[in-house]
Amino acid sequence: MRTTWNFHSAGQLVFGTGGVGRLGRLIAGRKWRRVLIVTDSPLVAAGVLDKVRAPLLSADITTGVFDGGRPEPTLAAARASIEAARSFGPEAILGLGGGSNMDLAKITAVVLAHGGSPEQYINFDNVPGPVVPLVCVPTTAGTGSEVSHAAVLTDEANEIKVSILSNHLRPSLALVDPELTLTCPERATADSGIDALTHAIEAYTAVDYAALDVPDDEPVPYNGRTPVGECLAEKAIALIGRHLPTAVRAPRNLAAREGMALGATIAGLAFSNCAVAVVHALEYPLGGVLHCSHGAGNGLLLPHVMRYNLPERKASLARVAALLGEETDGLDETAAAETAIAVVQRLCRKIGIPARIRDIGGQAEQLPAFAEKAFAIKRLMLLNPRRPTRQDLLDILEAAL
Repeated sequence: MRTTWNFHSAGQLVFGTGGVGRLGRLIAGRKWRRVLIVTDSPLVAAGVLDKVRAPLLSADITTGVFDGGRPEPTLAAARASIEAARSFGPEAILGLGGGSNMDLAKITAVVLAHGGSPEQYINFDNVPGPVVPLVCVPTTAGTGSEVSHAAVLTDEANEIKVSILSNHLRPSLALVDPELTLTCPERATADSGIDALTHAIEAYTAVDYAALDVPDDEPVPYNGRTPVGECLAEKAIALIGRHLPTAVRAPRNLAAREGMALGATIAGLAFSNCAVAVVHALEYPLGGVLHCSHGAGNGLLLPHVMRYNLPERKASLARVAALLGEETDGLDETAAAETAIAVVQRLCRKIGIPARIRDIGGQAEQLPAFAEKAFAIKRLMLLNPRRPTRQDLLDILEAAL
């Protein structure tokens, strides 16, 4: 049992439409004169790289570019980014794009500072100290990687997604400009948006920090649910529920993009301090084998995990229903909690998230291996409000098949 909790964020968070124009001054003020931008070729083609690079060049900052980012990046992609960084010799690394590019920037900053290979930093607290300074500029509203302490990569050899978790990975500077998300494609908007909602709901329904079965003096990757985390998660759920369908349907709607950018960032603050749990644990092996996007996998699994957690989190899920705009007056707590599950399912259908594992190529015979791999991620099992068995995980997957 724990009696204290912590809260961490990026060193500085700058939020607002048009904020990218401040980027050169913000970086120059930190005396970083050589910056490697880690991004991907579609963002180069869309002109987003130029929008970010221009204020740096105006501030006489020398820039290099690695544009080999890719969705769900592999350990091989990380090694390519690291090699590009070694050749350029940056004083800071800027991750530009979705969570995939920001995560590549993070592991690049780790290895550039401490040497070795990406594999040796997998899991929690394996980064020995500060990394090369990180700047994160998201172009999607989803992962919250701009404020989080995590980098997720795909281990192709073992067909599973793996996490590097350390507060040294929280960026020195996070700049969130909703205008940079206007070019985000519909599918990526939907997948990243439901990922953000998953972050907020998992943080909001996590085991309470005081009930986390870890001594106070033992470092943990997540605190469990805390008062600050609850506040952030509630605001994120409300923002995402209000703005995600419009952002998908009308991508040039700046108000929707602003709401989603804020919702995703504060969901990132919530989950990276409180928790992600069984949804993420199950998605790591499922996504590693079936190669769905992280957001789509999370969205597919989210309602089923909510149902599993309902006996322990009726009041919280009833509140989720209200935050998502449902009328719950006159409903008892159980009915209101059930409503939350139904509204998440409707939202997923509305934005095109796959409804079933079989819709993304999964088969029944694969499910026991998924459950086994998820069960082995003990840090996430501890954070769920119900402590699952292997059979519980298999039951959730079978319900989702």
